[in-house]
Amino acid sequence: MSNRHSTPDANRDPISGAPGSHPVGVAAGGAAGALAGAAVGSIFGPIGTLVGGSVGAVGGAAGGKALAEQVDPTTEVEYWRESASGRDYYKADRDFDRDYAPAYRLGTEFRNEAGARDWTEAESQLRERWERARGESSLDWTSARPAVQDAYNRADRTYAAYEDTDGHYSRTWETSPYRSEGFGFDDYRPAYRYGTRARASRPDAAWSPEVESELERGWTEARGNSRLAWAEAREAVRDAWHRVEERLPGDADRDGR
Repeated sequence: MSNRHSTPDANRDPISGAPGSHPVGVAAGGAAGALAGAAVGSIFGPIGTLVGGSVGAVGGAAGGKALAEQVDPTTEVEYWRESASGRDYYKADRDFDRDYAPAYRLGTEFRNEAGARDWTEAESQLRERWERARGESSLDWTSARPAVQDAYNRADRTYAAYEDTDGHYSRTWETSPYRSEGFGFDDYRPAYRYGTRARASRPDAAWSPEVESELERGWTEARGNSRLAWAEAREAVRDAWHRVEERLPGDADRDGR
């Protein structure tokens, strides 16, 4: 595995791979940095899971509306449970659940509320809220801040990537060759997000029978309110999978599409 994938969620530039070079907020059609920065972790959980809200109310970048769903704080805490030890600020002699989990949860929850506010605008309020949200955590704000910011920025990239996916496919899905009569965009949206999430989670993956089999098994949970069976969702998932590949640095798109 190359160095550009060794540090999760480093907000890397989509061309050079340099950490911190690409803006977190991206417009529709420009989420390559969000997708590349998200390309870490296991197949289920790369850029965060959006839950709740009304799927029909999601306008994404195309409609100029914020996503109705929210990034799931519980899922995100579990992501950081596996990833936090690789962070420079993480101290192994601390207890994750007591000390760090409240910081990661706070960063995720506040980003769900923050709308378009960036970290600079949010930090002062987060510092105040930490004193109420820390519970039994032994971390003061200086020690908790990097974890809160990590979670905040990761949630921000989740929104950016999914907004980009929603915006693109809301404009193109009706003319796709795999579209099935009787289904609407609300049925296809989970498939596009699933393909985005799955490909972004595997920096060195290629579409294969083994990967497809794994995706098929996970579709029941990932589909949400979609009426599509796997046979109907497969090509939409694959379409989004390859769209991510086209945006990742290097020769990610290797399977001939």
